[in-house]
Amino acid sequence: MSVPPRAVQLNEANAFLKEHPEVLYVDLLIADMNGVVRGKRIERTSLHKVYEKGINLPASLFALDINGSTVESTGLGLDIGDADRICYPIPDTLCNEPWQKRPTAQLLMTMHEIEGEPFFADPREVLRQVVSKFDELGLTICAAFELEFYLIDQENVNGRPQPPRSPISGKRPQSTQVYLIDDLDEYADCLQDILEGAKEQGIPADAIVKESAPAQFEVNLHHVPDPLKACDYAVLLKRLIKNIAYDHEMDTTFMAKPYPGQAGNGLHVHISVLDKDGHNIFTSEDPEQNAALRHAVGGVLETLPASMAFLCPNVNSYRRFGAQFYVPNAPSWGLDNRTVALRVPTGSADAVRLEHRVAGADANPYLMMAAVLAGVHHGLTNKIEPGKPIEGNSYEQLEQSLPNNLRDALRELDDSEILNKYIDPKYIDIFVACKESELEEFEHSISDLEYNWYLHTV
Repeated sequence: MSVPPRAVQLNEANAFLKEHPEVLYVDLLIADMNGVVRGKRIERTSLHKVYEKGINLPASLFALDINGSTVESTGLGLDIGDADRICYPIPDTLCNEPWQKRPTAQLLMTMHEIEGEPFFADPREVLRQVVSKFDELGLTICAAFELEFYLIDQENVNGRPQPPRSPISGKRPQSTQVYLIDDLDEYADCLQDILEGAKEQGIPADAIVKESAPAQFEVNLHHVPDPLKACDYAVLLKRLIKNIAYDHEMDTTFMAKPYPGQAGNGLHVHISVLDKDGHNIFTSEDPEQNAALRHAVGGVLETLPASMAFLCPNVNSYRRFGAQFYVPNAPSWGLDNRTVALRVPTGSADAVRLEHRVAGADANPYLMMAAVLAGVHHGLTNKIEPGKPIEGNSYEQLEQSLPNNLRDALRELDDSEILNKYIDPKYIDIFVACKESELEEFEHSISDLEYNWYLHTV
């Protein structure tokens, strides 16, 4: 007789507490619609109860705007009495928080109905539903993220960010210097603590590279044969980076475009598809001749306009686009071409995969992954052909055609017959309601630029 799942999880808790008698508290974490981590902190003595019975949190947690206010038009707030649902631990996510002065652990949670069914509005459940369609085909998704971020000073200038002073030279970086090792040395202690903290937490981060702007960096994660786990790692990595940087008297930002005239922060994802024997179905000496690869590309490109609201979910997200920053603005694909939306790396036949290059680092990884995989599945099952791959600079060959603002992106999502087959229409309604609420508030604000232009001119 197999061990009941709850008993297995209790064994996990017992083993962790025995190994870490110093731990005093445990943070129970769950990522909201915006990918912002929320939850509760408990004492270690309460951990077993969490594994046995879960914890209650309101369903409105998934109806919060970027400021943490409930958007009542979602129907998840006062309309249901701001009622609770129950959250259970996600196995293999219990680990230490290396930045804490008081020994503290963390545990990822996922929300369920009181009766036990997964809660439809949890972004992790949104992704799980899409992944289940691959399970039905006997296919496994292998995925890895690349996450870009800026180190910034803890003090802003007139409300705007600035690069932090180097702990070594005391100077603020000004140049781009992509891949420059010396810039890694300037912030070596912080960056090394990020990699060591990731290792301690079981997050498979294997490299940090200097990116295309002052104090901008990218962390690469290993491929894992579980897209849900890949997204868990991305969520936890962002939290780790923020807290480690703060320990080094710096802040971080994953804002899509924090500086005018500088590169934005992207969230690229690499995806391959494994058959029941663990073989990559995209493997090919000539990727153009691989039907599965072409069809997956075709499906992703066809669904790309409707996916934009998940890939670029904020007003600021659309400021990131531009040829000089390698951010594609049209559905396009190519072999080893970084100017396209969907790059196919071809270093070796068995490593052929898709690299999705559109999303910003402000995207919720679960929702981004759900949108991308919906496109892959749509392409594979409907044999969608993508057309010829782009050679050379795609920006000189294709006109911008993807939505270039949040309002148009939300309309595309709302009207998409394809994505409504993969993502619960009730969830799409909630997502659109939240983002339209944010957009309305943004559009009713008056910017400094408007005062500078119009106050004494018109």
